[in-house]
Amino acid sequence: MRAERGSTSMTLQKELLEILACPRCRGQLEALGSPLQALCCRACAVVYPVRDGIPVMLLEEALPLNAWHPASDPACEPERTRKA
Repeated sequence: MRAERGSTSMTLQKELLEILACPRCRGQLEALGSPLQALCCRACAVVYPVRDGIPVMLLEEALPLNAWHPASDPACEPERTRKA
């Protein structure tokens, strides 16, 4: 039964990422952390926190990507600095 919960949670996370967009540029978001800790927009170089499992998609709450902790996840570097 616990395995089902994990797979359901992962499916829900993927479905959520498909419908959510950056409120600033309407771009794609990437999940940070496991469990989900934040959503990242590489185009805007900002991170939207997830609090109590709920994404906080307010521009006022967004953090600059370089201020994101724990240790700026390399999976979500700003596009202009990402190595090819």
